[in-house]
Amino acid sequence: MFKDKKIFVLGMGKSGKSVAKLLAQDNHVLITDVKCDNLEEVKELEELGINVIITKDQTSIFDDSYDYVVKNPGVKLDHPIVLMAKKFNIPVITELEVAYRYLPEVKIIGITGSNGKTTTTTIAYEFLKTAGVSVHLAGNIGLPLCDQIADIKKNDVLVVEVSSHQLVNLDKFKADIAVLTNLFQVHLDFFGTYEKYKLNKLRIFNNQDENSLAILNKGDEEVCELTKGLKAKKIYFSSKGEADIYIDNGSIIYNHEKVVELSDIRVKGIHNYENIMAAILVAKEFNISNQVIREVLNNFAGVEHRIEFVTKLNGREFYNDSKATNVDSTITALKSFDNEVVLILGGLDRGHSFDSLLPYLKHVKHIVCYGETKDRIKKFADENHIDVTVTNNLEEATHAAYNISLEGDTILLSPACASWDQYKSFEERGDEFKKIVSSLV
Repeated sequence: MFKDKKIFVLGMGKSGKSVAKLLAQDNHVLITDVKCDNLEEVKELEELGINVIITKDQTSIFDDSYDYVVKNPGVKLDHPIVLMAKKFNIPVITELEVAYRYLPEVKIIGITGSNGKTTTTTIAYEFLKTAGVSVHLAGNIGLPLCDQIADIKKNDVLVVEVSSHQLVNLDKFKADIAVLTNLFQVHLDFFGTYEKYKLNKLRIFNNQDENSLAILNKGDEEVCELTKGLKAKKIYFSSKGEADIYIDNGSIIYNHEKVVELSDIRVKGIHNYENIMAAILVAKEFNISNQVIREVLNNFAGVEHRIEFVTKLNGREFYNDSKATNVDSTITALKSFDNEVVLILGGLDRGHSFDSLLPYLKHVKHIVCYGETKDRIKKFADENHIDVTVTNNLEEATHAAYNISLEGDTILLSPACASWDQYKSFEERGDEFKKIVSSLV
């Protein structure tokens, strides 16, 4: 825990406000951001004794008198405050690390990976909840962990989605069970190189010992190579061959017995089956029955904004995959369809290439692009002789996609880009897409 410390909270996002409120109970807290449009939020924080400063010149309010800097996970590693803290030998941590130090004795399942984190986390949580385990969902999904501290009791279980940005500044955080779903080249704008990104993902296994468990994707060569030296016991899932849990003859097999038939699982696609197998391995550590697992999978319709079915209109099916903020996620979505697709791409320009999409565009009849990346996407489409329409925003793009499509087509929003050029989050972008689609009905 933290007591009588002077703490600088960098960023007034969801996690920043949450951690400031928790720390303010026993510490001197300053929270800052470059802008804040919600004066009610500022007032609420100030009433808790938190010093709120909105300024673009954040270095002018920071000095070596602080004991800790708690940064929003998305704040870059070369931010002036982060560099100053390093110079002053002030620890830089995130909300997840702070929350961890307030927890009673609990069991933590930490789940990370380039893709599949949210689905795996959600399914694992549903398995445990349905089986009657006292379990909480936290991390990069739902409520920040700091907001849940008061409700967490000794021996409870926490299923925590941990993003690469959250992993950077973890120190004492320990996952009793750590899951690494897969590795792809993403977030290079944040980490600089793929090598640094991969090494950062290994931090999910920090502080594990021989009594801990690592759940790994046997079908991902980079995951297997990277995790050779772990102290924890390793168990594997695979969609490509035998492992501790695997797919055979249309069923998921664990411990030589059939857990569930693929035909009885509502969400489809190899990527989903891999996420499910990882979650089943978590469930089996709690001796959860196959009956409970089948019940959950019979009802689980998928995660919002991840290849989410929206509606069917005049023979066209609309899917919201706003969570696809990188090319690899869009590839995963495209693998799920074998009919004609009108694909909506676009968003924040991080400078990444779209070339790796090419082998997966055989069912894409037309690309509609918008946002900061629209010109680069048009260039990519033109160079590869793919029909493309350029628009300015998501509303124009959705209307264009509908007008281009025919009966039997799928209209897929899977942007392959972050949302921050026009939206605060991929959730906001996905919600906007669903509103636009509903206006077509």
